[in-house]
Amino acid sequence: MKYNFDEMINRRGTYSLKWDGADLIKEFGLTERYDEDTIPLFTADMDLPVPQPLVDALHKTVDHRIFGYTVFPQEYYEAIESWFLKRHNWKVSKQDIVFSPGTVHALNVAVKAFTKPGDGILIQRPVYPPFTGAIEGNERVVVNSPLVAGADLHYTIDFKDFEEKAKDENTKMFILCHPHNPTGRIFTTEELRKIAEICARHDVLIVADEIHGDLIRQDQKFIPMAKAAGNTDNLITLTAINKTFNVAGLHCTNVIIQNEDLRATFATEMGMQLPSPFTVAALIAVYNEGEDWLEQLKVYIDGTMQYVKDFFAKEMPQVKVYIPEGTYVLWLDFSGYGINAEEIHDRIYNKANVLLEDGGMFGEEGLMYQRICIPSPRPLIQEALERIAKEFKDLPVASTIEN
Repeated sequence: MKYNFDEMINRRGTYSLKWDGADLIKEFGLTERYDEDTIPLFTADMDLPVPQPLVDALHKTVDHRIFGYTVFPQEYYEAIESWFLKRHNWKVSKQDIVFSPGTVHALNVAVKAFTKPGDGILIQRPVYPPFTGAIEGNERVVVNSPLVAGADLHYTIDFKDFEEKAKDENTKMFILCHPHNPTGRIFTTEELRKIAEICARHDVLIVADEIHGDLIRQDQKFIPMAKAAGNTDNLITLTAINKTFNVAGLHCTNVIIQNEDLRATFATEMGMQLPSPFTVAALIAVYNEGEDWLEQLKVYIDGTMQYVKDFFAKEMPQVKVYIPEGTYVLWLDFSGYGINAEEIHDRIYNKANVLLEDGGMFGEEGLMYQRICIPSPRPLIQEALERIAKEFKDLPVASTIEN
């Protein structure tokens, strides 16, 4: 089946956080302005239609007309096992899997299960804000080993700093974001192996958030930390269908823990979690029949990323854009304009009425950046970029700033 990702689907009036959540979005402090003309490109869900086999599976569930307590059938685990073996050559077994109603929830469970208040937890900023929330919200201490931005916005790991932070006796956990959000890095096998070796040497538990692992560029390869590390005795991996197949509202995270003792501790802290029948039907459908859709999606997202890069090169060359190796977010460097972060925000959010995410939310390393989520119909992306460009056209060109 050929999918039309240029189709504009009206999401207003569907309880969408992205399109209907004005009050909550303002409460979060993301923007001062949100109205019926706002273009929201801030959150990591798609404005694109899901695979038809998923729609069919959910219709079948609805047509049954009873939505009672639900268990995980053998087909659920077989679908997970088959997907990761086929896509990533990673052998996952039924007994390794612990269900969670969400990835951020699972992250908080891991923090509470394996650390105590006052313990240090290592992260790599700029990074997804709920990492900080899971640490500070549970009275743990953020230990930051920032990624290093190259001239082309290709980020690398400062391993000397990383090990200095990891070997501190107070550091008990490292939360890995892979592919990294917002920089889009897919870490190499060598990088992952070195991280694993450092953490093992200093008895630091790794929690690897890999929910973007299937959303990679067509010319890239994603290696799960479990494959790179080899020894998984100090590893917890978070996987999900929500980003890959645009089903964040169905709450389906599968936590892979191959060490039996770690798994038992995590599962006890998690407590009993039963899924929705829609969640079970969705996972089986997308992992068994969603691969063709995913390959078409990757082509479309890659095309949109190139469109965004070309647009900025032509209309706003002061903005540095790097096409990431993974994810469907772009990390935009606005520092070339020579204005402060507050003015950048005002021109985009209040004047252009486009809702992105201020880079400062990801750590001070992101202060002059903006994160844009681009899995929307390309005409919508075009309109958003044209609005933004209009509000920056009065500023000096890059050569003037440099002089």
